[in-house]
Amino acid sequence: MTEHPHPRFADRLMILSAALLFSTGGAAIKLCSLTGWQVASLRSGIAAAALLAFLPVARRRWNWRTWLVGSAYAGTMICFVLSNKLTTAANAIFLQGAAPLYILLLSPLLLHEPVRSRQIWFIAALAAGMSMIFAGAQPALHTAPDPLRGNVIAIVAGICWALTIVGLRWLARPSQRISVAAGDSPSTAVSAVACGNLIACLVTLPAALPISGATTVDWAVLAFLGIFQIAVAYVFLVRGVRSVGALEVSLLLLLEPVLSPVWAWLVHSEKPGTLAIAGGLVIVAATAVYTWRGTNSESGPGN
Repeated sequence: MTEHPHPRFADRLMILSAALLFSTGGAAIKLCSLTGWQVASLRSGIAAAALLAFLPVARRRWNWRTWLVGSAYAGTMICFVLSNKLTTAANAIFLQGAAPLYILLLSPLLLHEPVRSRQIWFIAALAAGMSMIFAGAQPALHTAPDPLRGNVIAIVAGICWALTIVGLRWLARPSQRISVAAGDSPSTAVSAVACGNLIACLVTLPAALPISGATTVDWAVLAFLGIFQIAVAYVFLVRGVRSVGALEVSLLLLLEPVLSPVWAWLVHSEKPGTLAIAGGLVIVAATAVYTWRGTNSESGPGN
């Protein structure tokens, strides 16, 4: 088990700041008038450049494995933007937040880590939360014109994020100590993040061109998304995990799915359905409990 020095308040604050910046993604994406493909390409392009400039560790360890894991992360980035353009910020982040479900299902196949009996309740809880989100009647809104399609894309984002986490564990072997919060191997994780943003930018660029009619507000939002919501957030995260254990990092980062719907409501008056909120709370609560129990027992893919 990785030993951490006594957590400092400043490091906890950095992790909370990272979660705060991550949580603004949905509201900011909806604020930009450009298409989803354009936002995905430009946001990731700016983020890749900023990460490479801000974090020297992001320039290291680039090999075919980094590109492979980066491809999964690129899928997460692209689908997150597209889903937020179509469904509510709450649905997008909650459905992506069900990634631990897919990690548990993928681990026996890809990492040869069996599903344990105590993990069955967690799988059931996440499945129940997702079902509640889909069962809830969500009318089309100005900021969520096609909720059903957006929900499906958000699920794909969750699958891509699960593949990213599994890939990070694979990169971290033989120690196999990589957390969902990227706490135990920041160099490897940040390299994959920078690579993934570069891939996302290039893959979506053909669909994004030509870019015309962008306003000053659009460019300001894109700069915020790339520089602050992604790059600066990862700078905070990498700095914060120096003394904070994986369990506490994971729990502090749960601030992101809690605040994401709040920002969308404050900025856009976007109101997700009651059942969707309930399902999201089930996912967040189950993840918190599972992270606490799983990290303490040092078993399961969340460790």
